This record gives sequence, structure tokens and C-alpha cells, in this order.
Amino acid sequence: MNHRSNTTATLAALAMSALPLAVQAQSTAQNTPTAAESLNPVVVTAALAPRTANESLSSVTVIDEATFRRQDPTSITDLLRGQPGVDVSSNGSFGKNSSVFIRGTGSGQNVLLIDGIRLRSATSGGAAWSYLDPRMFDRAEIVRGPRGSLYGADAIGGVIQLFTPQGDEEGPQPRISVGGGSFNTQRLSAGVSGREGGTRYSFAGSHFNTDGQPVRRSGDDKGYDNTSALARVSHTFESGAEMGVLALRARGNNEYDGGENDFVQQVAGVYGELPLMDNWRSRLTLSESRDESDNVADSGESVFNTKVRTARWENTFTAGVHELIAGAEYSEDRVSGTTDYDENSRSNAAVFSQALLDFSPFMLQASLRFDDNEAYGNEVTGSLGLGYDLDGHHTLRTSYGTAFNAPTYNQLYFSGFGNPDLESETSESIEVGVRGQYANWFWDAAIYQTDIDNLIAGQGVQFNVPTSRIRGAELASGVEINDWTLAAALTYTDPENRLTDNRLQNRATQSVRLDADRELGEWSLGGSWVVQNHRYRDAQNNDRLSGYGLVNLRAGWQFAPLWSARVTVENALDQDYITTRSFDGADYINAGRAGFLSVHFGQ
Repeated sequence: MNHRSNTTATLAALAMSALPLAVQAQSTAQNTPTAAESLNPVVVTAALAPRTANESLSSVTVIDEATFRRQDPTSITDLLRGQPGVDVSSNGSFGKNSSVFIRGTGSGQNVLLIDGIRLRSATSGGAAWSYLDPRMFDRAEIVRGPRGSLYGADAIGGVIQLFTPQGDEEGPQPRISVGGGSFNTQRLSAGVSGREGGTRYSFAGSHFNTDGQPVRRSGDDKGYDNTSALARVSHTFESGAEMGVLALRARGNNEYDGGENDFVQQVAGVYGELPLMDNWRSRLTLSESRDESDNVADSGESVFNTKVRTARWENTFTAGVHELIAGAEYSEDRVSGTTDYDENSRSNAAVFSQALLDFSPFMLQASLRFDDNEAYGNEVTGSLGLGYDLDGHHTLRTSYGTAFNAPTYNQLYFSGFGNPDLESETSESIEVGVRGQYANWFWDAAIYQTDIDNLIAGQGVQFNVPTSRIRGAELASGVEINDWTLAAALTYTDPENRLTDNRLQNRATQSVRLDADRELGEWSLGGSWVVQNHRYRDAQNNDRLSGYGLVNLRAGWQFAPLWSARVTVENALDQDYITTRSFDGADYINAGRAGFLSVHFGQ
């Protein structure tokens, strides 16, 4: 398509224009985090406040900037697949529809945040994971367990937050990347970030284009292109006040089984934070997210657009080592398009509070939230977490939490599919975990149970399943020693429909992920191994999809100051695997062996 080549040329010009600035950049290396910092990272998603992983009293996984750069994935879901408690299914590779499951809960029962702004489709319920370019982000936090009392509807299984570059380094830090590989794939990105006085900034653009591969056996190639742009600026005043603005937009075209669509994924927000007193900070965020899809399929044309506008006010009060967070949130969903829904908007007002108390060696976290939604009424959610520092290296934790998930517009009103009598899903979860934290390694183990009432299910007309139960266990570990970076994750999940005793559909019950990387002077070598067992496509557990094992390999070469090259081989053993089927029973196949080469300039 012409717009693909035009976009590539534009980004190439941007990259070349940034090169003179890049040449002036200092070649001093960034301050890399110590092993203790990377193995016990500070997370903000779990408690709305900075806490190290062992202080968060939650099961958390952080994918840091170094991991993003080493693995250099073509999709965000490649990073998430096989992480503790995380499962991924997709209708093929390269932009095809993907679902992310956390602790056995569906894609619509989890929350995706981008720099604190929620992104989702109000019609389908889930987030369009496949349209997010990983080169726009440098960090991901995965929080497992209910977070309804902090984030409202949908946070039954957990929350995943993606972070864009903050611009923490002094002076401009340019970066350019050019690459390509199998399936006539082309990748180009360029950006600059940095800090000048109290001002931080980050600007970036990227383009991804591929001819793709068939999603059905003996089918035609299904292409995909994505152009993304990011702008982020913030300023901290001498008084301690801070203001900032963020805009991230991805648009492109995706060919799928039976048609193609033009898509837009966008988040935008502005915030202001004031230190009202020495122990009181107040923050107001105004944001908007968009999920837009214009489809041309064999069955006709269709348009699905979601716009979500949110105002969120948070106040943080400190008293020594204790913190209290209190706030309010108002959001409005609007849908439009070719489908005539009985309703096309709904608003939600909420108030919430959380106490973070430290009575060392005991810790307590308690939260409560009240939601008033004009479409489905009132919901009260809460959580309570207790932690105990056993000896400075081992932290025991236990928690209880509730959450809910409101029916989507499709589930309620879509012709031949929706059911306006659906009730909201509600859940109760309990978890017990322990974390061992040492100088060069950590381990974290957890067991949990989630009971869901009125789970929404059905391959045709939607209905409520009276009771479902999900039990599971997770074990994660990480090591950084002698130029080695190792990570391991083992997950067991038992998602059961209590009415039929069948496994909930599309969920694997066992998975293993191993990541190993080694620095060898100017060279680096690494690989990932992901294994998952079988799953069932249908609620009756008659349509079984076999398990699989994937091996991804990578190598890097720092051939000059600020210059590097990377080679990645995805699915190196050319595994033929599927994670879902179409409604007519045809397999959605994923890409076989694929190799990619890229050259990078910048830190």
C-alpha cells in the first residue's frame, strides 16, 4: 500500500534528522540498576504508591527495560506469554487478535493501563494487545490478583501496566533502530528523550510492516502494518508541583481470516500534582482512550468505536512510614458504529481509599471502593493484605480481595449474541505467598483461589454460569550473577466451571517459562523456552488443542560506541502450534521459524 511506503519514508527522514543530535550525545553509559534493584524492583501498580516487590504484598512480575531491549519482540504478547500466572491465545501472528489471561480469568476480566490510563474496548471487553508496538515501551508491571478496590470494574484476575520512556537522563538521548526479516518484515523506530532542568520529555515514532503468513492452513498470507507515535512532556517546579501531558497513538491495517480492518489505538492525558502540605499531595488526571476498528469482511462492513473519558483525583497523606490514599473517579464510555446497540453510553462514579501501614516487621494494606454505574447499579469492592518480614530476607504475605466485571455492550446487546438480562460477575479471592530476597537472586511462591459468581460464558447467546472456581500455584525466580541473567516461572491453574466440573475454555493449566542471557564482552547470547499443556476450545471440553513448546533465540553485538546489532530467531524449532480455533473448527495457526536482524543507535 502507498501509505506504508510513505510512512516508512517519513520515519526514515526523522531518523536521519535525529542523527546529528545523536552524534553530539555523550557516549557515557547510563546508570544500570544493581542486581538488588532489578531483582527487587519498585512497583507502583500494586498499591498506587511506590513499593519494592517484597513490600507490595502482591504477586508481581516486572519486565524491565533491559529485558525489552534484549528480547526485542515483535509483539507485547511475546513478552507476556508464560510469565507467572499469564496465558496468551491468538488467532495467528502479527497483529491478529490476541487474548491475555491472568490466573485463569478471561481477557475482559483484566485491566490494561498505559502510564495509568486504561485502554480497552467497551464492545468486546478486552484490550487490543496485538496493536501495541513493544518499541514504544520500556517497562511492564504484571500484578496478579484482584484489584477492583483500586481500579474498579474488570480487575478480577489482575492488572498489567505498560510504561513509556520517562526521560530521566540528563540531556537529549536519541535512539534509532532499523531492521527486518522473515515474511518481508520491516521495522523502523526513532526517538529522543531526556531531561533539561525540571523538564522531562520523550518523543518517538515507529513503523512495523509485514506480509505476514496464513492464519489458516493452505490460506493466503495475511499482512499487518502499524505506525505508532509517542509524545510525553512533564515539568517539576521548584515548589514541588508537577504537570505533564501524554499522547500515544497507533494506527494501521490488519488482514485477518475473512477480511481486513483499519484500526486506531490511542491514549491521551494531562495531569497536575500539588504538594498541598508537607504530608499531603494531590493529583488530578484527565484522560481519554480510544479503540477504533473499521472492518471490511466477507459478511459486510462494520465499525466499532469506543471512547472512554476519565477524571481521576488522588490524594496521598503520609504519617511517618504510613500512607493513606483517598480519591474519586468519574468515567464515561461511549460506543458508536454500525451496530445499533440499545444503549451507547454509560457513566461510572467512584470513591476509593487505601491504607498502607508499616508496623515493622508487620505490614498491613487495606482498600475499599464504591462504584455507582448508571447501567448496572452499585458495587462495593475491598481488599486486605497482611505481611510479615520473617528475617530480612523472607516475607510472608496473605490477602483477600473482591472484584467485579460488568457485561460489555456486545454481551448485552449484540444481535444473536447479546443477552440484556446478564448480571455482573463478582469474585472473591484469597492468596498466601512467600518471597525470598537475596543479593543476587530471589524466589516467590504463591497459592490462591478465586470464586466467581455469574461468570459470563457462551459461544452463542451469552449466559451467566452460577459459580466458577479457579485454583492455582505459581513459582518464580530470578538470578543475576557472573554476567548471567536467568529467570524462571512455573504456573499451575485449575479453572473449573462448578456447574459442569469442566475446565473453563481456552485456558492452559500448566506452563513453564525459562529465560537465560549471558554477556560476553561486546557480545550477548540468550534464549527463552515456553512450554504449555493442552487447552479446550469449547465449554464441553470435547475440542482439545494440544500443548506446545517454543524456543526463541537471540544474540547481540556492541560493535561500536552507541551502536549495536541484534539477531532474534522466534520459534527456532519451527513448532506447529495453535492456541485457538475459528467457529467453523479451522485451526488458527501461528508463525513458524522466523528470523529478524536489527541495527540500533543510542543507549
